[in-house]
Amino acid sequence: MPLVPYTAGVRVVVLGAGGQLGRELARVLPPDAVHWARRDLDVRDEAAVASRLAATRADVVVNAAADNRVDAAESDPGAAFATNATGAAHVARAAAAQGSLLVHFSTDYVFDGRAGRPYREDDRPNPQSAYGRSKHAGERLVAGLAPRHVVIRLAGLYAGGGSRGKGGSFVDRVLARAEAGAALRVVTDQVTAPTWARDVAETVAALVPGWVAGRAPLGLYHLTNAGECTWHEFACAALACRGRQERVEPISTATLDAPAARPAYSVLANTRLAALDVPPLRHWRAALSAYLAVADSAD
Repeated sequence: MPLVPYTAGVRVVVLGAGGQLGRELARVLPPDAVHWARRDLDVRDEAAVASRLAATRADVVVNAAADNRVDAAESDPGAAFATNATGAAHVARAAAAQGSLLVHFSTDYVFDGRAGRPYREDDRPNPQSAYGRSKHAGERLVAGLAPRHVVIRLAGLYAGGGSRGKGGSFVDRVLARAEAGAALRVVTDQVTAPTWARDVAETVAALVPGWVAGRAPLGLYHLTNAGECTWHEFACAALACRGRQERVEPISTATLDAPAARPAYSVLANTRLAALDVPPLRHWRAALSAYLAVADSAD
């Protein structure tokens, strides 16, 4: 399916516009798209979601709102479920009520990481953390409540400014610690496909016209930069791109003793995207280099 420019006249609302993906979507969607951060509309408020979305008469609702505090969810799963599951249901009902296409984002953490190969869209989820369970619940609620929906699983997302809930993006935290002369310790036993949010946003914006017009099937998609690496390899690559030579101590996940379990291997196969004959997202190394070049130009 050839990618086409965004369709003029399509009314779009983005929820979670204050997050790293929401901010990147704002760069590529039409100027008349509506962008609401949590302070503008909290997806946990069912009545507000229903009334505000009904007033927009949106053709497309993009739900990028999420609670991504993976470890915090272990001690307070209710907070994660309130946004990632119940909040997703509120948005799904409101979108269904007016016949809007709903584009909803999920995560590689819905898988247990034991497959040893890239996960396809039809692989069975088996989340091992409260965060993963909340996102999987959100997927199921969206699929059950919004007849016209697209659920997109992402992995290792990063962007300028990062996720406030995590204290900034992984790349920015690594570089900041290096510049501060702090020790760097990163796990070598978690493999993923780090993905620049800008590449996701540009691809989603290009795919929406096909979904709206019925030229591309709705449903579940995986969308990540190509390739795979450990978080340790990713950290070393970020430093190398900046010409830095700090040592990154390789450690195991067990050493961190984090509250939430992480999948050891959560690379996502972009199978359905490939079936559309859409060009794959660039390799993670190329995306990282581009991200850092953009960051340097903004300084």
